[in-house]
Amino acid sequence: MSENVNGLLLNLRNLGPVRLAAIAGVLAATIGFFVFISTRIATPSYGLLYSDLDTRDSGQIVQKLEALNVPYQLRGNGTEILVPTDQVARLRIAMAESGLPHGGSVGYEIFDKGEALGTSSFVQNVNHLRALEGELARTISSIDLVQAARVHLVLPERELFSREKQEPSASIVIKTRGSDRLGKMQVSAIQHLVAAAVPGLRPGRISIVDSEGNLLARGTDDGSDPGTGGLTTEEMRANYENRLSRSVEDMLERSVGPGKARVEVHADMDFDKLTTSTESFDPDGQVVRSTQTVSETSSSSDGGDQPVTVANNLPDAQANKAATGGQSKNGRNEETTNYEISKTVKSQVREGGVVKRLSVAVLVDGTYTSGADGKKTYQPRSPEELKELETLVRTAIGFDEKRGDSVKVVNLRFITPDEPAAAASADGLLGFSKSDLLKTAEPLALALLGVLVLLLVVKPVVTRMLEAPPGGGAAALPGPEGQRLLTPPPAAVAGALPPPTAVAAAGVPATAAPAGGPLDNIEQMIDISQVEGRVRASSIKKIGEIVDKHPEEAVAIVRSWMYQNA
Repeated sequence: MSENVNGLLLNLRNLGPVRLAAIAGVLAATIGFFVFISTRIATPSYGLLYSDLDTRDSGQIVQKLEALNVPYQLRGNGTEILVPTDQVARLRIAMAESGLPHGGSVGYEIFDKGEALGTSSFVQNVNHLRALEGELARTISSIDLVQAARVHLVLPERELFSREKQEPSASIVIKTRGSDRLGKMQVSAIQHLVAAAVPGLRPGRISIVDSEGNLLARGTDDGSDPGTGGLTTEEMRANYENRLSRSVEDMLERSVGPGKARVEVHADMDFDKLTTSTESFDPDGQVVRSTQTVSETSSSSDGGDQPVTVANNLPDAQANKAATGGQSKNGRNEETTNYEISKTVKSQVREGGVVKRLSVAVLVDGTYTSGADGKKTYQPRSPEELKELETLVRTAIGFDEKRGDSVKVVNLRFITPDEPAAAASADGLLGFSKSDLLKTAEPLALALLGVLVLLLVVKPVVTRMLEAPPGGGAAALPGPEGQRLLTPPPAAVAGALPPPTAVAAAGVPATAAPAGGPLDNIEQMIDISQVEGRVRASSIKKIGEIVDKHPEEAVAIVRSWMYQNA
């Protein structure tokens, strides 16, 4: 044991300080590399717990994680929190039980805390307003396209002894997700949502602005419908074109296939506001308005005046009197009928746009057939099929040849990106998901990397450094026998073995003497009678055994002889 230790120390001493320092550096780097691998394998992988957090919510969540002794990582200036992947679901449930995150707004939970006895009505009204604004902001943020929202309400109080009452109003700032934009109908829906939640608030009193400063809805006071009242003529024309193109495109995709039809519509519209009044008479439509009938009858008699006498009072006096007088009778009938001619008074006000001309361009893709090798071949559509599609589009848009409408259907091949390689199924490999496979592959990859570093880096470097220098190859033979026979200086070793000249005189090349072959071959190659008794046959046999055990060290010794002779 002591001889092995002494041999190891002697070998290290012969390497020199430079090689010893290099070996120590390689050893330290190897230890550090394996410490990193073990730390990496032992460290759990982190998954996203929450993102786009408010600084207040982020601080409360971190405080909660520290109380639960859960490791975490912060990214994005504290807006993102990562926790171990296997604890994401459990921690989200635990945070939800605590009401986290709040979403950057305060809702009705502001009243959960007990208020002081001397809290004024002003503070209570402010808290109620904050709670209402926070709840509306949370509701608006629940829309898919909306990432965050802020709501400001103005609820004026009615002054004493005042007959006029100010109406409430609201302003909303919306931040959308990515590059998406809210449509007019979605903006109108947000206006009606807020108006229905605030007493006395009309949709026309709500202004909406996006995060880039674009006005999405005007807070007008005209009481018009916010879905159409705030639109300009250009916006109305664009909405009409988009609606018509979408409807035609959806209809064509049911026949030619999804994504194989593109429709562009240009509408020439007239948005002039016209007021028309029309008054017309119908002579054939006579109607009796009134009827007046007058009937008149009169009679008269002419007998003269007779004095009053006895003769006139006799019975025969009246007959004589009648014979001598005259009588007359008159009658008149008159009827007046008034007629009224039919009259029509029409007043028409046109505010919306009128389509003057439509131009529709339709681009459809061809058909594809798969061959035996799986390669798809493009085939254009027949003229008959294009004619049918054109007829279908004409009917869908309400084609009017008198106003100059035009429809053109063109068949061209669509440029599509190369199809990606077949991906793994949704269930993954052997029932494992992609994340599970990555977790399993990471430690295996690190272990394989460690083995490769040992075999391809550490071992060649250490072997190269442990090689004996040109003048000290004798000290490289390990073991007690090597120390006893080969540790003397090169001169002594040279006396123990036949010199190169003697070997050459025996007809054997100098490099072939220590070739490490069997002992019988060595005895046949060397004639002991020509060595002149300087080395015994037992020493040669002993050296042959050492050469068999340590061929590389034997080659080093021969090389040292060659350097000495040179």
